[in-house]
Amino acid sequence: MAYIELEGLLDRSMGSIYKLVILAAKRALQIAEGQPKLVAAPASMKPSTVALYEIEAGKVFCEASKKA
Repeated sequence: MAYIELEGLLDRSMGSIYKLVILAAKRALQIAEGQPKLVAAPASMKPSTVALYEIEAGKVFCEASKKA
């Protein structure tokens, strides 16, 4: 089973667990639909785990939202 530290992921999602969950879910859906993986991962690894590894590696990130 994969272990990814939450603290490192929170730094990449502007400190928000909610943004992290949305970002990982969107990326996992893209991977499941056939988008290429941005990190080396075995084919048996689930898309949600691959998405978290990509976020941890800095390949996928959360953009700052614009306030009106």
